[in-house]
Amino acid sequence: MSDRPTRWTRATVYPDMWADPNDDPRNSAGPGPDGELATLRDYLEDYRLTLRMKCEGLDAEQLARRSVPPSTMSLLGLVRHLAEVERDWRNWIVEGDPLPKLYGERDADFDGAVAEQAVVDAAYDDLEREQAATDALLARYPDLGERVGKDAVSIRELLVHRIEEYARHCGHADLLRECVDGRVGQ
Repeated sequence: MSDRPTRWTRATVYPDMWADPNDDPRNSAGPGPDGELATLRDYLEDYRLTLRMKCEGLDAEQLARRSVPPSTMSLLGLVRHLAEVERDWRNWIVEGDPLPKLYGERDADFDGAVAEQAVVDAAYDDLEREQAATDALLARYPDLGERVGKDAVSIRELLVHRIEEYARHCGHADLLRECVDGRVGQ
């Protein structure tokens, strides 16, 4: 007998998908957004939603499970990590003293991802708050070429880096979720 969960999906149209196209909240009717800024924001929102979809329906123990050893990553750790990096991106933009780390020193975002509902709830609250704060700050800069912060980073670079970070971690979430309960899909 194996500890490996059986692979499954809720999708019936395309068996390699997370959800059927009509049930996927990332699918929208009509053409995609116009313009570079709107396109970047749309991709970012889709990856944020993908991460939440990969976590939905799991309890605190499943979210905190480090299901791909020897990695210390868990789905809950990813939620906490992305809250931490949203804050870090704001530190790139603002002048003055950086905001303190949410969870402490290196890897505390993953190490502190324990199977307690209060930790799960706090992680989602942190992520939502940090995303909103970073979004609000970046909304002040509609010119993607504008350079900000002490390192004169462009707004375009910050947005693309945010998309890349979420996309990479959604790939991790694919593997983590499949090893937790066998659910597969994009």
